[in-house]
Amino acid sequence: MSAERHPTLCQVVHEVVENTPVFDIHTHLFDPAFGSLVSWGIDDLLTYHYLIAEAFRCSEQPADFFWGLSKAQQADWIWQHLFLQRSPISESCRGVLTTLRLLGIDARSRDLPALRQHFSKWTPEAYTERILEISKVRKVCMTNLPFDDQERPYWEKGFNRHPAFVAALRLDPLLLEWDKTAAQLHQWGYNVRADLSGSTLEEVRRFLADWATRMDSQYCMVSLPPEWRFPENTITNRLLQEAVLPFGREHGQAFAMMIGVRRGVNPELRMAGDSLAPADVPSVEALCAAYPQNKFICTMLARENQHALCVAARKFRNLHIFGCWWFLNNPSLIEEITRMRIELLGLGVTPQHSDCRVLDQLAYKWNHSRPILAEVLAEKYSDLSDTGWHVTRSEIERDVHQLLGGAFEQFIGR
Repeated sequence: MSAERHPTLCQVVHEVVENTPVFDIHTHLFDPAFGSLVSWGIDDLLTYHYLIAEAFRCSEQPADFFWGLSKAQQADWIWQHLFLQRSPISESCRGVLTTLRLLGIDARSRDLPALRQHFSKWTPEAYTERILEISKVRKVCMTNLPFDDQERPYWEKGFNRHPAFVAALRLDPLLLEWDKTAAQLHQWGYNVRADLSGSTLEEVRRFLADWATRMDSQYCMVSLPPEWRFPENTITNRLLQEAVLPFGREHGQAFAMMIGVRRGVNPELRMAGDSLAPADVPSVEALCAAYPQNKFICTMLARENQHALCVAARKFRNLHIFGCWWFLNNPSLIEEITRMRIELLGLGVTPQHSDCRVLDQLAYKWNHSRPILAEVLAEKYSDLSDTGWHVTRSEIERDVHQLLGGAFEQFIGR
């Protein structure tokens, strides 16, 4: 509709959205200095948990058979079931093919061993630069977990950081597995107790400050289950109120919540066996109201939550909502949610983040998301033009920069 009414305006919007560098505010990627922890290449793309879950629907093989295969064999199996025995029409399959196209790799031969040869030519460092280039991503926010025994040594030893990769301090074990985490913190020299008595909360704040400084974290974050409620009297909420939020106020760290994952509903699929459920938006509103000096970032996994979360963000200026992740990362849902957010919140939102675990996914997720954002914006600018208010190209560039990470940077004070 907008293209027919204002074709030049529509073209400008699409050009600007296509060429504006993005700050991807939440991923599971690693700086290339993390070596073997970095996931990239065709086998990692094919064995991503999105495709594992999809492939199991197409086979009667027991799960133990699949998990007993090497990664290359798993990729072969998924390629056979999802790309050769049926058309790869799902968004996850399309993403693999889009990535290959953007890399200049012709997949029409459908020859997986030949595709592997293209990736064998790259070093991880050079490949990182190539993916950032074709994705037009200027900055990537990682998810960094000091409790992970594989990741922690890199931070303790130190490494030469890639300028495009920034950190976010993840707190899931601290907030959701306190009995286990308390013992770990005590072993690391923090005077904490499982019952939160004594100097425990002060020591947790010290731990957070130590790691936020070490990582130079942009914000701290947690993935909460849909059952989370605030202000219930729980260990999670006590740690949040008396340790995490005071730390955030003192050190200028926003608190990000990704709410709605139901872990392990099908355990035999491992990471691919997670699901979702609607979360409680009033709990987020109560948290924002109780702590107006803290900044909160939130995304929810269930489609059913999106309208109420938008309304919550209208009421609390210390709440910034973002992203269409995991089960929402489908074009029809991204379009619906992006349109809703812009209609309710204007430019005060971050419509998308990639949630990537495999470096290559930066290429396809942003390639698929940008045209959706451009189409929504073109329609809204056309509506605006019909009122007699005409925007300039520089104003469109300003607005798109805001939506692709600029508004988020302003919100967190970075």
